[in-house]
Amino acid sequence: MAYDLEEQEQIASFKAFWSKYGNLITWVLIIALGSFAAYNFWNQHQRKSSVEASALYDTLTDAVTANDNAKAQRIAADIQDKFKRTAYAQMSALGAAKAAFEANDLKTAKAQLQWVVDNGNDEYQSVAKLRLAGVLLDEKNYDGAMKLLNEKFLPQFAAEVQDRKGDVLVAQNKIADARNAYVAALAAMGPKHPGSQLVRIKLEAIGGTAPEAPKAAA
Repeated sequence: MAYDLEEQEQIASFKAFWSKYGNLITWVLIIALGSFAAYNFWNQHQRKSSVEASALYDTLTDAVTANDNAKAQRIAADIQDKFKRTAYAQMSALGAAKAAFEANDLKTAKAQLQWVVDNGNDEYQSVAKLRLAGVLLDEKNYDGAMKLLNEKFLPQFAAEVQDRKGDVLVAQNKIADARNAYVAALAAMGPKHPGSQLVRIKLEAIGGTAPEAPKAAA
């Protein structure tokens, strides 16, 4: 009988506790379960989006390889519209810019590169600005190209920025400044950089002297 009485007291205590806190506990559980479900849904959505974006990007690269600029632009626009927050959107814009440039559609090439500058992460922005500066150089918009090259770039692009500055300065007939830019590019590249030989050729072509490569340690 004492056991039954103790059990009844525990039940009464539980009922009192649940009466006071049950509603709060229920809502906490609902929120927690809802958050877990939302997290799973988001992950599934992200995986699905990544697969779809990847498939579209593969189609875009085929279009670029086939020199089908119109198709490349359509696919890039689709990726940028549906999957703007994925890396595929930035990659597609760079691919579409290449297709447009090769089709001599410089207006579209610049628009695609500018999209990456406006929407991409730091690395893709740096790549896009370098390529956009190259397009502006081809258009003889030297001031625009140099202004772009003076913007912020990731440190690992320092050599490429100086190399492109040298190209713009040569086009402006600012030969002394161009030599300095090419020397700075070589210094940033180091002797084993795959582009160093070309920069040396450009530097020597305008009367500059490439710095000697450091000797290997014995």
